[in-house]
Amino acid sequence: MTTHKRIALVTGANQGVGKQVAKELAANGVTVLLGSRNFERGEVAAKEINAIPIQLDVTDPASIAAAAERIRTEFGRLDLLVNNAAISRSERDDITLENYRTLYGTSTVSLDDLRAIWETNVFGALAVYQAMLPLLRLSSDARIVNVSSGVGSLTLNADPSFPYRKMYTPAYAGSKSAMNIIALSMMIEHENDGIKVNLVSPEFTKTALNNFQGTETIEDGSREVVRVALFGPDDPGGTYTRWENQHIPW
Repeated sequence: MTTHKRIALVTGANQGVGKQVAKELAANGVTVLLGSRNFERGEVAAKEINAIPIQLDVTDPASIAAAAERIRTEFGRLDLLVNNAAISRSERDDITLENYRTLYGTSTVSLDDLRAIWETNVFGALAVYQAMLPLLRLSSDARIVNVSSGVGSLTLNADPSFPYRKMYTPAYAGSKSAMNIIALSMMIEHENDGIKVNLVSPEFTKTALNNFQGTETIEDGSREVVRVALFGPDDPGGTYTRWENQHIPW
């Protein structure tokens, strides 16, 4: 257990931003546990980036508990939790950004679809945090990095000039506002106990989340998440940033 300099769990890491973060952490000598709802896909991804696959469905309490127990048994602690797993729609389909606003608008989104999105993006993140907290408490340098989005900022969306304002609905963007609530409450809860908490927005990255209609490469789009995930013990918590260290208003 003591041979590992730093142990990290990245959720939703078999593709997209999560995989890129896991890849760069592993390249920097971190022991990376690559969380994936589908274990087989996680195995394939983990082999590509020198990580360790772990089955983790953030919407399944039994899966979360099993992952926590495996980490406790095999590694004895957790130093870094990257809460990355997220979905933008309830089913895997090819909805374009233009159609998304119509189908997932405030007046049109079904409550079942909304619940599915929030189950992963909000309640799943909270459930994983609660399960992993005892392991983080065993670290001498614990950090939680919550992957959110600038589109979750209430301040930005209240500004009529914000370019993504028309995309603000209770679905994906709203779930990120809720994620920000979770992250802020973590920051407040841990402001005096040594566990540091950060909130980070990737760029508008080409991933399955947006049907690959983003404008940034996976490498460029993930830069801020990677930068913060590689923070050391002297780096700050309590931040909400995008690349490069630009403050996002709540």
